[in-house]
Amino acid sequence: MWHIYIKEINSFFNSLVAYIVMAIFLVSMGLIVWVFPESNVLTYGYAEMSAFFYYAPYILMFMVPAINMRMFAEEQKAGTLELLYTSPLKVTDIVIGKYLAGFTLMALTILPTIIYYYSIYQLGDPIGNIDTARVIGSYIGLLLLGAVFTGFGVLTSSFTDNQIVAFILAVFFSFFFHTGLSSIANINVWSDLSLFIEFLSLSYHYDSLSRGLIDSRDVIYLVSLIILSIYSTTHILERSKS
Repeated sequence: MWHIYIKEINSFFNSLVAYIVMAIFLVSMGLIVWVFPESNVLTYGYAEMSAFFYYAPYILMFMVPAINMRMFAEEQKAGTLELLYTSPLKVTDIVIGKYLAGFTLMALTILPTIIYYYSIYQLGDPIGNIDTARVIGSYIGLLLLGAVFTGFGVLTSSFTDNQIVAFILAVFFSFFFHTGLSSIANINVWSDLSLFIEFLSLSYHYDSLSRGLIDSRDVIYLVSLIILSIYSTTHILERSKS
């Protein structure tokens, strides 16, 4: 597993894709937090990061699939997936290794944004006048959300040898589970079922964590989706192997 993990990490950083994706995310979020008049902190006048945590999931919906679309699609197209099958590694080890590599790159992309928190912390009046507990909860929620998107990216990459198809499918799954289910729940036809549909949406659990209260139900649901994605990917590859 760790051999696959290291191989994927090296592959990421030996190509321009990782740097381009990371740069796009950081520049986009920097513009939202500090430049755009509708969302920048200086115009808004309050020491908080609500704009960052509101828009970040939508950027991640595209960034994470771009990172992971090549995971298995490239292996299938190049014919190297069969070589992995003949190695001593189990299919589960291969999937987890690739998943952890995708998650690591996603986490490393988010990590530099902590400087936004530090800057806003210093700009507060008085210094430190920011809801730190809410920021921590939001970062935990964002990392878990990115972890779910990573699972979707790895899963869709196992569907096909076409990276573009894998990318589009991963974006669709990410958008549907984050925003689509929540929008469907708001349609006035479901009665009491709307609460259940809303509970299934990623935005419901992300917003809950963003309040600064870590509820085990939110964490369990998000982790369950990650495990389900890894299990489904393993099952698909096991079937293609046989």
